[in-house]
Amino acid sequence: MLHIVYIVIFLQLGAVKEVMMLLYLKNAPDNLKLTYPDIKKDIINAAAIKTTKAIITDLGDDLFSILVDECRDVLVKEQMGVIIRYVNGSGCVIERFIGLVHVHNTSAASLKIGIQSLLSTYGLSISSLRGQGYDGASNMRGEFDGLKSLILKDNSSAYYIHCFAHQLQLTLVAVAKKHSSIGSFFNTVTCLINVIGGSCKRRDMLREKQLDKVFEGIAKGEIKTGQGEIKTGQGVNQEMTLKRLGDTHWSSHYDTLINLIHLFPYIIDVFEYIGENGSDDPQRAEAIDLLDIINRFEFVFVLHLMKKISGITHELSQVLQRRD
Repeated sequence: MLHIVYIVIFLQLGAVKEVMMLLYLKNAPDNLKLTYPDIKKDIINAAAIKTTKAIITDLGDDLFSILVDECRDVLVKEQMGVIIRYVNGSGCVIERFIGLVHVHNTSAASLKIGIQSLLSTYGLSISSLRGQGYDGASNMRGEFDGLKSLILKDNSSAYYIHCFAHQLQLTLVAVAKKHSSIGSFFNTVTCLINVIGGSCKRRDMLREKQLDKVFEGIAKGEIKTGQGEIKTGQGVNQEMTLKRLGDTHWSSHYDTLINLIHLFPYIIDVFEYIGENGSDDPQRAEAIDLLDIINRFEFVFVLHLMKKISGITHELSQVLQRRD
């Protein structure tokens, strides 16, 4: 399967020699498959070099923008992902990933050095830069010493744009957390999700509760369409899960609250079961404490209140992400 992927990539890039090599490997004797990890890495690197070369050739000497975000690999090493955005010869806006850069720290100066190093590797210059896109972190968009400002000192035409939807999400999260009741509510929701999602057995239990309810509704004729027919087609009564909350993705809050309301009775059943049959005392105590909190009027009131508020802001967030 991996050979097929490589062959498709190389054919798209016009790399006939590489295709012939891969076909040879596919039909090679059992003792000559070249499956040693270092050889696999060499093949992957060859595909990456060819792909990147095709992207740079397509860009040519035109102007471009960059989109940058910080990330960590499985070894918890700081990295920076870089994407270039440009208009090709056909007038289409193109976004292409060109590489990951390892950085020793995430200071603005280190990030700038990493970007310059990556661009120079492919013969690109900051002087051709016309746009910068980062998240809202201070080391990215700081007015005086952020990455944005450092690049603007070298090229005043490299305009910085902070996604409006992202700004909205950060503002909403910051404002919500300033209210103690709302902050406490979301802390409880996070804890609830961790308890349910931290165990395959509990997730399966929640799934079974949903399934039993659907079967019960079908048997009683309660699951119906507007025409009075039982609604059981594709995409209907799908399984719901509790998504983890993300401060930079406000939609995750809205989706989680919607599902939490829908799954509320099943979550109560799961916590009652854990409280009675948990494998150890701390587990049972945690379930009983959460059960006490989510059964209170205050929790249910804030749940519906935040669902209403986040529903309004969710629509605005979707509009702000539209191309027009």
